[in-house]
Amino acid sequence: MDIIKGGVTAAKGFKAAGVYAGIKRKRKDMALVYSVVPAKSAGTFTTNIVKAAPVKWDMKMIKENETAVAVVLNSGVANACTGEEGEINNYKMAEAVAVNLDIATNTVLTCSTGVIGKQLPIDVIIEGAKLLAENMEESLDAGAAAAEAIMTTDTYSKEYAVAIRIEDKIITIGGMSKGSGMIHPNMATMLGVVTTDIAISKELLQEAISNNVKETFNMISVDRDTSTNDSLIILANGLAGNKEITEKNKDYDTFCEGLKAVTANLSKKMAADGEGATKLFETVVIGAESKEQAVSLSKSVITSNLVKTAVFGNDANWGRILCAMGYSGADFDPDKVDLYIESSEGKLKLVENGMATQYSEEYATKILSAKEVRAIADVKMGNETATAWGCDLTFDYVKINADYRS
Repeated sequence: MDIIKGGVTAAKGFKAAGVYAGIKRKRKDMALVYSVVPAKSAGTFTTNIVKAAPVKWDMKMIKENETAVAVVLNSGVANACTGEEGEINNYKMAEAVAVNLDIATNTVLTCSTGVIGKQLPIDVIIEGAKLLAENMEESLDAGAAAAEAIMTTDTYSKEYAVAIRIEDKIITIGGMSKGSGMIHPNMATMLGVVTTDIAISKELLQEAISNNVKETFNMISVDRDTSTNDSLIILANGLAGNKEITEKNKDYDTFCEGLKAVTANLSKKMAADGEGATKLFETVVIGAESKEQAVSLSKSVITSNLVKTAVFGNDANWGRILCAMGYSGADFDPDKVDLYIESSEGKLKLVENGMATQYSEEYATKILSAKEVRAIADVKMGNETATAWGCDLTFDYVKINADYRS
């Protein structure tokens, strides 16, 4: 597997655009991802009962249709809690893209992000659809522009791509995502689009992405808030020329490994870019009895506000970590837990068999001062493991969300 440049335009046959349409004040606010041939489509979506209009549309289109051709995304307005008018406007957005690309409306998927409760400025959206069609290109720069256009409070755009080999063919998988607040996916990501030129059945594509999110996007959290708009869409257009994958075999496993490389990287970038965050905080649980136990324990640690504030303060307050593990709902023996912290500054055992070691507070502070910090908890019950990603909780998180609408 090779890491390559680019995002959604890295794979063969995909074009993209990112433009300023006028939804927001100055920044790019509409994006397009387009396949030159119909692509198998699959996706995972928010489990929040309150679902935005584009989420409802995409779930229906992916279920009813074998393929899709385009994904249009807007930032600034979430089109959630907008009633029948919101659903009509979502359709008009898909229709406007379809008209400008000369494709069927039901082959256009939609994504929106931004303020909940506001209606889309549909006249602006329709004009934006024209701009997207006019600016659509296959270049990596076009993919980068699309990734930039879906940002809200993100401080940087998020892209990643890899190349894998199946048979004698080079398969490319690339993606983009956004999200730094209202991040606690329980199915997918905030907004994400993955493109690949692999030939694969729709059923296996859906299974691959559904299983994938369990270990990637579902393992991140910034603030415990599951969005109304979470959507992860994957398009596979088959232009790499491999024999279509229709069963779970070595080729399928290779594809899943490449897909995980892309989505795990995007997940970590999103966690590190949490609103107001100064560092990425990763928790690894090892020695677990089951995967479910490891997942529950690791996610409980990265979502604890007390742990997150301790990480912000470079404070090795390990009791908060054990406390968070204790209310996770997963059973374990706290008197057997070993706990470590690790970063580019080194590794240190804080706890052995549930009791503090004679560690140096100064060295612990130095380790925690790095930009990426890891906690490792060994519960000594089995061979399962899980990794969760979060961030520290800072003063700026409150500032950003106190005046989000202004």
